[in-house]
Amino acid sequence: MNSSALSDALLDLIQRQPNAEKAVTYLTEQADAYRKTPTQAIFYRVFTAMPRFVGKQVITVPPATADEIQNLRNGFTVEGWTLDRLARVWWLLHLSPDDQSAYISTLENLFKAAEMNELVALYSALPVLHYPEHWRFLATEAVRSNIGPVQEALMLHNPYPAEQLDEPAWNQLIMKAFFSDKAVEQITGFQERTNERLARIAIDYAQERRAAGRTIHPELWTLVKPFVTEGNRTELEALFGTHGTAGAPA
Repeated sequence: MNSSALSDALLDLIQRQPNAEKAVTYLTEQADAYRKTPTQAIFYRVFTAMPRFVGKQVITVPPATADEIQNLRNGFTVEGWTLDRLARVWWLLHLSPDDQSAYISTLENLFKAAEMNELVALYSALPVLHYPEHWRFLATEAVRSNIGPVQEALMLHNPYPAEQLDEPAWNQLIMKAFFSDKAVEQITGFQERTNERLARIAIDYAQERRAAGRTIHPELWTLVKPFVTEGNRTELEALFGTHGTAGAPA
C-alpha cells in the first residue's frame, strides 16, 4: 500500500466536500507543523481536536474517488463516514512507521485514551496502519465491546478482520455480529471465510432460536450451506426452511 498516495487521495476527498475550505486550511497547517516538529504532543492534540475544526457532516464520495481508494488499498472504503472520521484516518497516515516501537506505542496510547468517536476512527484505520499483525488483539477487543459504533467500525466494510484474524477470533466476530443484530452481509469476507467450526456454531444457534420460537437469520444458512452433506441435508433444510435452495428460512 502506498500510504502517501492514499493520504493524497483522502485529502482530495476532504477538499471536495461542501464548505471544506476552513477544514483543509487547518489540516494542511497542522500537517506542515507536524512535519517540522514531529512530536507526540502535536500528533495527539490534532487527532483529538479534529471535530472542532473539520465538522461532523457525512461525506459524499464520488465513484471515481471510491475506485481510486479501492485501487490504493483493496477492500478499503470510506462510504458513509463523517468528515471528522475521514480526517482522523488521514491524520493517522502521517505517523512515520520507520521506528516500529515508537509507531506502535503512539497508536496504542491513542487506543487506550480514546473516546467512542476516536475509537471508531482508529478501528476504521486498521486496514491502512503499518504492522497489521500487531493490531489483532485490539481487533478482538472491539468484538467484545458493547459499543455499537465501535463494533461496526471493525465489523462492517472493513477488510482487516478477514485478512488478519485467526479462525476462532473470526468466528467470534461473525457470531457477535448476529447476536448484536449487525448487517452481517456487510462484513467483508463473510462468505469467503466460512469454515466447518463456524457452520457448527451457526447450526447450534439456529436450533436454539427455533426451539425458542424465534426467527432464524437467513444469512446463517450462508455459513452452513458449504458443509451440507447427504447425511445431514434433510435435517438442515428442515431447520433452515431452505427446501434445497439458498433461500431464506421460513
